[in-house]
Amino acid sequence: MYRFILLASASLLAAPALAEEATADAGEGDAEIIVTGAFQRDLRDSSSPVSVVAEAELQRDLRPQLGDALATQAGVSATSFGPNASRPVLRGLQGERVRILTDGIGAFDVSNTSADHAVAIDPLLADRIEVLRGPASMRFGSSAIGGVVNVLDKRIPTSVPDDGALFELTGSYGSAALERAAGGAVTAAIGDDFAVRAGGAYTETGDLRTGGFILSRDLRADAAASIDPDIRALSTLRGRLPNSTGETKNASVGVAHINDGGNIGIALTRYETTYGLPIRFDLSPGAEQEAVSIDAKQTRADIRAGVNIPSGFFESLNLRGGYADYAHVEKEADGAIGTLFANEGYEARAELRQRKRGGWQGVSGVQTFFRDFLAVGAEAFVPPNQTDQTGIFTLQEIEAGAFRFEFGGRIEKTSIRSQDVGFDRSFTARSAAAGVFADLGDGFKLGLNLSTTARAPAAEELLANGPHVGTQSYEIGDPSFGIERARGIELIARAGGDGWSVDAAAYVTRFKGYIYEFETGAVINDLPVFQFAQADARYEGVEVEAQAQLFELGEVRISADLVADAVRAKIDDFGPAPRIPPYRALVGVNASGTKSNARVDVERTATQKRVTGFESKTPGFTRVNLSADWQPLADKDFRLSLSANNLFNVDARRHASFLKDYAPLAGRDFRISIRTAL
Repeated sequence: MYRFILLASASLLAAPALAEEATADAGEGDAEIIVTGAFQRDLRDSSSPVSVVAEAELQRDLRPQLGDALATQAGVSATSFGPNASRPVLRGLQGERVRILTDGIGAFDVSNTSADHAVAIDPLLADRIEVLRGPASMRFGSSAIGGVVNVLDKRIPTSVPDDGALFELTGSYGSAALERAAGGAVTAAIGDDFAVRAGGAYTETGDLRTGGFILSRDLRADAAASIDPDIRALSTLRGRLPNSTGETKNASVGVAHINDGGNIGIALTRYETTYGLPIRFDLSPGAEQEAVSIDAKQTRADIRAGVNIPSGFFESLNLRGGYADYAHVEKEADGAIGTLFANEGYEARAELRQRKRGGWQGVSGVQTFFRDFLAVGAEAFVPPNQTDQTGIFTLQEIEAGAFRFEFGGRIEKTSIRSQDVGFDRSFTARSAAAGVFADLGDGFKLGLNLSTTARAPAAEELLANGPHVGTQSYEIGDPSFGIERARGIELIARAGGDGWSVDAAAYVTRFKGYIYEFETGAVINDLPVFQFAQADARYEGVEVEAQAQLFELGEVRISADLVADAVRAKIDDFGPAPRIPPYRALVGVNASGTKSNARVDVERTATQKRVTGFESKTPGFTRVNLSADWQPLADKDFRLSLSANNLFNVDARRHASFLKDYAPLAGRDFRISIRTAL
């Protein structure tokens, strides 16, 4: 805790001349500027693959959980543990290998410990979301080996309203889950240099209506053959997904001092959610079906500041910190509390940015993180533990004509302790990356990245040993695990001309000591056993994004776009890695006018046949979506969006989900949403 206090105090002392380089107002309104990257630049000049979900697209694809809101981006899938718990899957990697941030600092929840735990970030009030993949993500820690998802909002004000006050309102309704959501914020000026912002959001959902049967085909066949009439009835269960209701509410207040010299700000946030977990039906005769719900609460404080340095080698010092107290309980159907999960922690980052000299610039920093995790109850599958992590890093780049050379490194020490089981280990992880990005002219750009990264095993991977009621499984870790290392090569190619562009990435990553979880086939206390193991592995994949202006009809522009991705993963002496998303392609056609926009897109997800011994195949599916946006007021920021998702009500399941055989995705869903700023 002392390190967080030290960094926060330093930021307060720096108040006379503050500057924050990575705020959402930098490049605001221009979705082509990357905020999450080390150096802000045009999206197509980035040496790593980046996806930016700006306001209009975010409103159209808005979902209660972050994973589902991003699942149409290149290289992104979702864990989809029902509609209320869904974390992003990047390049087939999830959990401890994907860093979830809000304005550059971690979510302070326990979503990384298990797929049934929701991310404590509400997408409803996000201004934009950035997804960064590749070696550049090492700036945010070794747990970002798969990539970074940064949700940008304005809980800490980023500007002083010109007219004295700014009102932001958003609301939506979705038919599939009877989803009702509303949120708003007001930012008020106090004098010329201060801004105060207060906001909140509320979302309520019913049981999700799916596109067909609840159980997968194989499970329906098993249920139909049962001698138990209650089990046989499950073979025809369809429509609404049982026990999938949810309610989420949050509120925040922030204040910032902003002038030509910079800014400093703080924010307090309260987040609460209650949701049901879809039932993992037990098809044994006479079995009782577990209907579990989760009730979670989080209180967090954030601080952001920076100081301009008028001369010398460095141009600015930037600081970002956060502290949170999170807890949730997992309840049985009768309301009895099965397990309490609590997580108290802080994270702080200080970065020194070098003044650009010729073609050379860079950023170096220190990051510290502490987590005090507690699980109490009959199904506490992980003993209480503390994780203490400190890392130092640098990222440098040199421009020489048409070429840009980048290199960086990170050293990170992690200590994990658990007095309850007498565990105390430390790990030192060293990572490095280098790359070259070339502008070859005529709109063609080429990049090559090499990286060697290392990650310390997480406490859950080391210490899990017990039943977990939320996932209806018995999880077993291994305290002897060593550091997970990955060596990767990535090729980036970008081409574009008048009205068209193509961006492609191909990568190969070889893991040494890859940590994974698989179903063993054993059963303990009537629960399937999931075992963590460590072996070498290989991930390889491709991602393609393309856009083209087709023609114009008067003032209406017709364009088309494509997103396609594929990942293939194999674990040595084991076979295909579990829960790897199959090949997927999304094709869209867009008609844009001066005040309106209409779109049709088709998503084709292939059948996943590469499965492990106790993993079932996942059938492919094709979903068709329609949407339209309307901005009727020329001088006002007002947008109305209508959409019809999964128009033909197909049965769709994500292979990356632990619950894919028990919890399909939403069926036909009609949505309406409104967003305005006054």
